[in-house]
Amino acid sequence: MASKSLKNLTGPLSGNNPVIVQILGICSALAVTVQLKPAIVMGLSVMVVTAFSNLVMSLLRNGVPSRIRIIVQLVVIAALVILVDQVLKAFVYDVSKQLSVYVGLIITNCIVMGRVEAFALQNKPWDSFLDGIGNGLGYGSILVIIAFFRELLGSGTLFGFRIIPESWYIAEGGFYSNCGLMLFPPMALIIVGCIIWAHRSFNKDLQEK
Repeated sequence: MASKSLKNLTGPLSGNNPVIVQILGICSALAVTVQLKPAIVMGLSVMVVTAFSNLVMSLLRNGVPSRIRIIVQLVVIAALVILVDQVLKAFVYDVSKQLSVYVGLIITNCIVMGRVEAFALQNKPWDSFLDGIGNGLGYGSILVIIAFFRELLGSGTLFGFRIIPESWYIAEGGFYSNCGLMLFPPMALIIVGCIIWAHRSFNKDLQEK
């Protein structure tokens, strides 16, 4: 894989992460990260929509008049979101119910629109597709990290399975109690802030750009 293509795929995972570097997609990061499973499904959904909307708009970029490009982008993204939503309802209905309106709101997700406008309309289809996958994975990886801590510390479980033994809980004569605050959106924002702090502490060159 060419170095440029590799950079398009891996850059958003850390150095140009859409959530912790570009500060995009924060709302859904707060809303769908109480448990790991919906966070993973949301991340994969955004990745699919971002990758294929980038691909389609890159293929159409020379044939779409600039005055209607936003409308065309919205139509393409909305069609992809509808397909993703129907697949989720068909195969993971319980998770689809948990995600509720947030799947539909992918249509207006600034990560999706931003990559189409800033990258896909100026680059070739393959590079645009890889950029979409990279940004989707970068977004999803942050959701997974947030959901890991929120579910583990807030419920004592991961993927719904008990991780912290019942015998550890105060009610059973132990020493531990779940942190109920982890289940509230403000704690997700605090975790995002901690991730941003840690990321920039280990990547000081980002602060100089």
